[in-house]
Amino acid sequence: MALRILHVAAEIYPLLKTGGLADVVAALPAALAARGLDTRILLPGLPAVLNGLVDLRRLIRFGPAFGAAIVTLRLGRLPESGLLAYVIDAPFLYRRDGNPYLGPDGRDWSDNHRRFALLGWVAAHLATGELDRHWQPEVVHAHDWHAGLAPTYIAQNPALNTATVFTIHNLAFRGLFPLDHHTDLGLLISGAAQSALEFHGQLSFMKSALVHAKRVNTVSPSYAREICTPEFGWGLEGLLRDRGSHLSGILNGVDYSVWDPVTDTALPASYSADHLHGKEVCKHKLQSTLGFAQRSQAPLFAVISRLTAQKGMDLVLGALPALRAEGAQLVVIGSGEAEIEAGFRAAAATYPDSVSVHLGYDEALSHRILAGSDILLVPSRFEPCGLTQLYALRYGTLPMVRRVGGLADTVIDATAENIKLGTANGFVFNDARSRALAARITEACAQFREHALWRKIQRRGMLQDFSWADSAVRYEALYRSI
Repeated sequence: MALRILHVAAEIYPLLKTGGLADVVAALPAALAARGLDTRILLPGLPAVLNGLVDLRRLIRFGPAFGAAIVTLRLGRLPESGLLAYVIDAPFLYRRDGNPYLGPDGRDWSDNHRRFALLGWVAAHLATGELDRHWQPEVVHAHDWHAGLAPTYIAQNPALNTATVFTIHNLAFRGLFPLDHHTDLGLLISGAAQSALEFHGQLSFMKSALVHAKRVNTVSPSYAREICTPEFGWGLEGLLRDRGSHLSGILNGVDYSVWDPVTDTALPASYSADHLHGKEVCKHKLQSTLGFAQRSQAPLFAVISRLTAQKGMDLVLGALPALRAEGAQLVVIGSGEAEIEAGFRAAAATYPDSVSVHLGYDEALSHRILAGSDILLVPSRFEPCGLTQLYALRYGTLPMVRRVGGLADTVIDATAENIKLGTANGFVFNDARSRALAARITEACAQFREHALWRKIQRRGMLQDFSWADSAVRYEALYRSI
């Protein structure tokens, strides 16, 4: 009989996406299913999820629970992969404007502790077989703090021996709430139980998962090492070091059915590593759309990112004079911290001929920007894995990254030695300073003018395979080990 895996997460592409987590939750279960595993997904009943699933049917109704008078567990199929997905239909908790975590005013919902505790609680009850008598998971795989209480509720039920895996997608978001909120969540909190949940006087969904999950993993090998240090551990490095061999890093993959310039319907022209003319068409079309001069010889830089200090966006603003001095152009798409957004708006207003900023997120436009650009800027202060640099490689857009986390694991610097070895696929710098980024921009622009050299580096990146196949093998091995 196939191994039964339940993935638990707050978002999934294409129904609901705020970042790379949604891409992973869409692609990994599908890759595991392709290997013959019986894989299902549990999602909160946010409007976009309820409206996007097909063939929805009611399994069971219960309540009150976590402040909701009525909760209905439904089962449907994802429109892209056809995988079965459970959805928690609790209108009082989930049917709201805004994104999964924030209201329209940009503030956290005050009852997020209950909204996401319900997600973990339902996962635990699916593990008991109480909610679906026809299917019971052998492994519950929880993704990030939103699902962090799933391993906790399972561990606090002495009758359950369900294997649990918890994936850290970003340790900076630790799911912190006032400690007295535990009374809303039905959690044991005394002695060792309190130590497992408490983080500097607060309740932490993330810490609870790190303590209770049978295995903890994160989304790149380098990040798994980094989070065991004070610089990247956010106060949890001691706990993570204590997990020892039960902590691992498995690199995220790319869903090439979504991200491939050969088949991407969002692009004005298709192209491949052997036929790159279409990329030139994409660049000229993008330059025209942005109001830039259509110059092939002008390096076009792109930012597709949350506009935050974590992502190094202040470094990009500081390096803008160096970029413009090279006659380069910059297009930015994303949203984030008000001060950084304002900085990019001001740059676009001052230099409309070479800087364009789109505040917000547009999936199709992101694809067109990636295809039409020459260099993608990812100067993160820390980066668990990063997916945009992997997308950029397939699109022949060379990533320029800081040497951290998954960026260090996937981008090989275009040094003379690496170019000679044929391993170079982008540009890397070390220091989190605008000066270091500016220097690498200047060097990359010089290499851009060497057409044959650029094509060699481009081709190397486009031909690399970062599909989910290898990662799915590693996840299956992790599941079977427990």
